Amino acid sequence: MRPWPTALPLVAILRGIQPHEAIAHCEVLVDAGFDAIEIPLNSPEWPASIRAVAARFGAQALIGGGTVLNATQADSLLACGGKLMVTPNTRPALIEHAVAKGLFVAAGFATASEAFDAIDAGAQALKLFPATTYGTGHVKALRAVLPAGLPLLAVGGITPANLGEWLKAGCSGAGLGSDLYKPGQDVARTRQCALAFVKAWRDATA
Repeated sequence: MRPWPTALPLVAILRGIQPHEAIAHCEVLVDAGFDAIEIPLNSPEWPASIRAVAARFGAQALIGGGTVLNATQADSLLACGGKLMVTPNTRPALIEHAVAKGLFVAAGFATASEAFDAIDAGAQALKLFPATTYGTGHVKALRAVLPAGLPLLAVGGITPANLGEWLKAGCSGAGLGSDLYKPGQDVARTRQCALAFVKAWRDATA
């Protein structure tokens, strides 16, 4: 299986961010060590944000979009310079389309059946969502049957305090939402949260 393509398998999810503030927040994320950034497509003027962030940080980080629901959105994401596509659910036809276009796909799933449907469609990573609904025991059970080396991210309710538990259960990394960034928060807060997550990762993997 293809490994997670960046050095730090923590995806910064900037849901709700606006184009005029995207560069400043992404700059502190990259400075903190983040090298994967997702701007969900239900954010205001998301094409402008992704286009700007990809142009500025594309050589340093894997930039892409989340909450991608159809092929038209996948094509728009690619046109904006995005290279990462994250979905909230398992849509094999969408996964196949995106992979064929060259996007790295982290497909949302909940069950073993959905996981294998996503893998068969070509997904390079899986995103357990919402993770806290299912718990770390679910991850342990899934790891017994999933292909070795397949990147598995926990998304939904991951904090610096519990990140280590998810990694210990078998997750490769995590997607970080409101505990990293909330719409309207200042750049200093984003920096503080980013550093806390990077420290939690380092402590858990030391």
